[in-house]
Amino acid sequence: MANSLNFSQSKYAIVGGGLMGRLLAVALAKDGAQVDLFEKGGPDAAHAAARIAAAMLAPLAESAITEDSVVRMGLYSLPRWKELISELSESVFFQQDGTLILWHRQDASDAERFTAHLEKNCRANSELSSPQKLNSETLRELESGVADRFNQGLYLPNEGQLDNRQLLDALASELKLLKVNCQWHTEVEPQDLRQQSDYQAVIDCRGTGAKETWSTGDKPNTLRGVRGEVIRLYAPEVKLRRPTRLIHPRYPIYIAPKENDVYVVGATEIESDDLSEMSVRSAMELLSAVYTVHSGFAEARILEMATQCRPTLKNNLPEIRMAKDKGLADLILINGLYRHGFMIAPAVLDCALQVLEQGTSKTALELGLSVTHNSNQAEAVCA
Repeated sequence: MANSLNFSQSKYAIVGGGLMGRLLAVALAKDGAQVDLFEKGGPDAAHAAARIAAAMLAPLAESAITEDSVVRMGLYSLPRWKELISELSESVFFQQDGTLILWHRQDASDAERFTAHLEKNCRANSELSSPQKLNSETLRELESGVADRFNQGLYLPNEGQLDNRQLLDALASELKLLKVNCQWHTEVEPQDLRQQSDYQAVIDCRGTGAKETWSTGDKPNTLRGVRGEVIRLYAPEVKLRRPTRLIHPRYPIYIAPKENDVYVVGATEIESDDLSEMSVRSAMELLSAVYTVHSGFAEARILEMATQCRPTLKNNLPEIRMAKDKGLADLILINGLYRHGFMIAPAVLDCALQVLEQGTSKTALELGLSVTHNSNQAEAVCA
């Protein structure tokens, strides 16, 4: 377990103060390290991909579209999130009450294929909890607010979610308490910091800001941004109790209920680095689809329409790279968490901590997280 590692008497520089940067800075400081955090934005994480997210922790639901290694990282991360949040001084909304899957009658064949895919994945991985088919009666017991519009569904037990913005704020507060040297609104290059001999390692957590670093040598253009768009709604008439996903050929939306009747709605995934405002088409599709799930959304108030680009590597899988050069601090690159950032962040965190202390990671080997060295020889390869 990463919390058994010891970083006392060590000094690290972390470049990038989004989700991974903050988690690493807190973990290292708690274990006795001296940490300098450099972030071109502010402590509010206004420009971080992690701020524009639903923060659903849904390894079974995601198993329909991602690799087994990501599913294993998600399963590993669920109990770790409980531990990490419990150690923070400020409270963070965390829920593990499962995921609800719904579909309209005309999309029943798509739902059957989706269900069969999940059942196959459960047979291959005994750690996944089997999906439960719902009829009109069991659906009403589980989520009464949608029972008037749907007479069947699928329940995925044990899946969860958290409040991403509460978490980012709580981590920022923890950095203060731990006396981490946070240099907000400061843009630096990791390579420049490596020249400072008092750092044991420089850790690059810049997400899409690290494109040039990930496009060197024999691996050009490996890092890209994938645009996502979400709408935050205030809908006191809805009262959904758990994350809900709609199976639909064009609008496969998700609805993540947060505290105080706030809902995060999203679906769009566009191969683009465009950070401009949400398009009219996306807004209409999301709002139309969410209304078909619950009529109470008709009177919802739009709090925010937001866009961001998720840092994504060529294979859509996360990776840790380590570079060792004589006379320079070690360089650790962490990137490619894609759409699964919150779901897998604790797993990536623990693997990164092991790499920092030991130069390799047993947990990464077990989970299938790729850890490579500047020799391009893999220590752990995604399964």
